[in-house]
Amino acid sequence: MLTIHRPLGGVRPAADHPGQERTDTGHAVVVDGRRLAAVGPYEELYAAYGDRARVREWDGLLPPGRYEPDAAALLGAAYWPDPREADALGTEPLTGAALDALDLTGARWGASARRGVQRLLARGTTVLAGPFTRPEVRNAVERSGIRWYEQAPDTAPPRTLAPSGAADFAVFAGESGDGPCLVTVLDGRLVYRGRV
Repeated sequence: MLTIHRPLGGVRPAADHPGQERTDTGHAVVVDGRRLAAVGPYEELYAAYGDRARVREWDGLLPPGRYEPDAAALLGAAYWPDPREADALGTEPLTGAALDALDLTGARWGASARRGVQRLLARGTTVLAGPFTRPEVRNAVERSGIRWYEQAPDTAPPRTLAPSGAADFAVFAGESGDGPCLVTVLDGRLVYRGRV
């Protein structure tokens, strides 16, 4: 099924791409399965696809999504507490001595990584940098569907929204996209939706 994502703040078709980071107001993207079918002015896209597409409107800005260069440390060297542990451990990731005191099993590392990936998706993250040396962490990343690099690139990799490209993007609240993440989409699937 086709979906037109219409962000009221516009589309930013490139991220971490020097000289090409502009916002196209009035634009939208068309998702066809796992790929982008089109990117352009909403009225033109609606005329071409509207009779066979669902339209989702978002009160924000739609860029390719965020790149997380510190994902290896955030997922493999930090423990993301289970909500049931919040009274004892809090809700923020644990590192250092607090992490060492937990004496984690492989199963707990895997569960922590799954929660960590969910928190990163809630920030609009669509690309991670490894390496993920713990098998349980690597498994959680692979199963999530999020794109990732085996080794962190020296600079943030350019990401673009273009026809036939992967339908990976996020929408951030506000006209300039400086608010919280509203949605994160990977391979055309809504994998996070905020409560804003």
